[in-house]
Amino acid sequence: MVSLDDADQPYRWYATNLVGVPTRVLASAAFNANPTPLTIAGTQEAHPGLFALLESSVDLHEAHDRFVHYLSISFGLHKPLARELSGMGASEQRRWRSSWRKLLQGWGMDSNGAAGAVLKGWVESRFGLVPSFHKAPLARFPSPAWIAYLQEKASNRLNNNNIYQQLDLLYEFCQWSLRRIGAQSQAKPVQHLRLWRGSNQCEEQVIAGRLQNRRCTVRLNNIVSFSLSADDASCFGDWVFEVQVPACKVIVFPDLLPGQVLQGEQEVLALGGNFEVMARYE
Repeated sequence: MVSLDDADQPYRWYATNLVGVPTRVLASAAFNANPTPLTIAGTQEAHPGLFALLESSVDLHEAHDRFVHYLSISFGLHKPLARELSGMGASEQRRWRSSWRKLLQGWGMDSNGAAGAVLKGWVESRFGLVPSFHKAPLARFPSPAWIAYLQEKASNRLNNNNIYQQLDLLYEFCQWSLRRIGAQSQAKPVQHLRLWRGSNQCEEQVIAGRLQNRRCTVRLNNIVSFSLSADDASCFGDWVFEVQVPACKVIVFPDLLPGQVLQGEQEVLALGGNFEVMARYE
């Protein structure tokens, strides 16, 4: 039974989502151990041309280029030509157009900045997972930390140009790429990626077990960065978690897209929730 003191904690809030799996299940360690494929409702149906282009791609490199080109045209992400600028007013020429790439680059620089707030808001909207931290713990509502987060995620400086729809396509493209990689290797579909995460402030994340016993269950933020190796993860904290992350929770992985996307070359961006981990102190 949930105590009155515990009932209004954000991790108890489970909004509706667009992936067809109850959010309470999606956030659970049980789901992470036995995941099922996820898809954001309506995304592929709204962009059949893109996914037809992807399916006809010779290889992943061509698919990557087609994805970037499609989003550039669909969301006006390309640099306007001189003849296009001549038809725009001064304010339109200066208007900031949010893009999935700029948002990810912003996350790489500071996951608690404005870009991080928009990404956490997108996860809330699509997957129903409520963030637990943004600059400060997002505990009881309302609070100054919550108000600051809500203002930042709704600010039109970054939350414009249908940015959530851009991120929907990024997620679906990532999942398509993982399936394509599996098909090309003629192996069984990969259900989990073995990843690592470094942290210093871990005690408040533990919800079952103890760090000192190595095996424990932790509650991670609704969107988190992982590393491909323990050595890379140890750069971010004295404690390193080894985690089996469901492939269906991966949003971006290295080499998914051409050009610089995230700051760390070995960084994987994934949905959070409750994870059983192996912990070690570096």
